[in-house]
Amino acid sequence: EKPGAPTVAELETMRDEAKAAGVTVLMGYNKNVCKYVRKAREYSAENGGTITFVSNNTYENTPASLGECFERNREGMLKNMVIHELALLVSFFDVSVDTIESCTADKDFSSLQTLKGPSGNDFTDFDKIKFTIKTKSGKEVTVVGDRCGGEVSWAAVEKDGKEVFRHSMPDDEDKANVSVLEKEYPGAMPYFFSQDPDYITVKEKVSAQCATGAEAEGVATIDIAVETLRVAEYLT
Repeated sequence: EKPGAPTVAELETMRDEAKAAGVTVLMGYNKNVCKYVRKAREYSAENGGTITFVSNNTYENTPASLGECFERNREGMLKNMVIHELALLVSFFDVSVDTIESCTADKDFSSLQTLKGPSGNDFTDFDKIKFTIKTKSGKEVTVVGDRCGGEVSWAAVEKDGKEVFRHSMPDDEDKANVSVLEKEYPGAMPYFFSQDPDYITVKEKVSAQCATGAEAEGVATIDIAVETLRVAEYLT
């Protein structure tokens, strides 16, 4: 389960122990196999342009709702909600602590709050964040996370300042499945429904590797997870 450990040092220890024992460790970064991510990457590879990954969630924009979220996910937004997007950057955009040239925050969009959680203690975190990373090799990618942004996430491609492609999750194909799952599992977080096909894909790929030795293509390794957590700590 992402991010694998609370700190880079702890995750590196896990990685080293696994390697010493000859054990492969794969991570549940399901967005690595998401359809909307794949579609945007394919479009950009074929037509050029820069990608923006937008991750939304459905918390109410109230101090009580966000305060509960901040306390329950006290590792912080960069190590929790948008850690998936950081894993995409590490996996597919050659982003690492060593390759980052710059990280530019959109301060007009981003919002950092200190709120009381159910325990009565104060917790400080982002309720929304936006930043653009440029690498030393010239690659550029933008990440947006909004805890109160709604049920739809997407990846968009821009060229010359204009959006030329967007694919959303859920798309029209996914929505029928979402309706079925909502009835079967009432009260579950909406992202479980929209990302259900991706969870299945990750499990099938990992199961196939266990059974046949075939590489679980696209599934994040623990090495990817270590670098992802390094990037999260670096940005924090």
